[in-house]
Amino acid sequence: MKVYTKTGDKGTTALFGGTRVPKHHIRIESYGTIDELNSHIGLIRDQDIDQLYKNTLMDIQDRLFTVGAILATDPEKAQLKNGKARLNIPKISNEDIEKLEKEIDLMEDSLPPMTHFVLPGGHTTVSFCHIARTVCRRAERLASHLNDLEPFQPETLMYINRLSDYLFVLARKLSHDLHAEEIKWIPKKES
Repeated sequence: MKVYTKTGDKGTTALFGGTRVPKHHIRIESYGTIDELNSHIGLIRDQDIDQLYKNTLMDIQDRLFTVGAILATDPEKAQLKNGKARLNIPKISNEDIEKLEKEIDLMEDSLPPMTHFVLPGGHTTVSFCHIARTVCRRAERLASHLNDLEPFQPETLMYINRLSDYLFVLARKLSHDLHAEEIKWIPKKES
């Protein structure tokens, strides 16, 4: 199989199910941003961090492929026909969401409480987490817009939302583990 197919040379691409849409379609923007997020998470996983985090990030990357598949599916082709799904699309489960929540809680238990917003940075690995978090928030905005137009499995949006929380707490935890300075944002007073 060749990497190039030439089928997208006129600015369209196929959804899972075969329907062709413009490459700038909100559905393509949504799952393309999930793909971008997945790449940033791979970059975090490549850092010198605890194996527990690497394992969790690998699991997240797997789930992001599921999210991408959900977002890349033509909703009409995913609907039931004669009681059966036309396409066999994986799903995001409540257990996937609960797993992120459990990881967030475990990390937060070892961190001081937040009293202020924090400025992204302090260590390269921490900065990678903040970049992934902001890409995740963009993916969430795009997926939310898509969901308004063509609804999909609700747990998918919940997972993306919880993932951005996970990435924020991971940034804080890695700041703590790496002894990086966590700089609080304190608004300047007007004179």
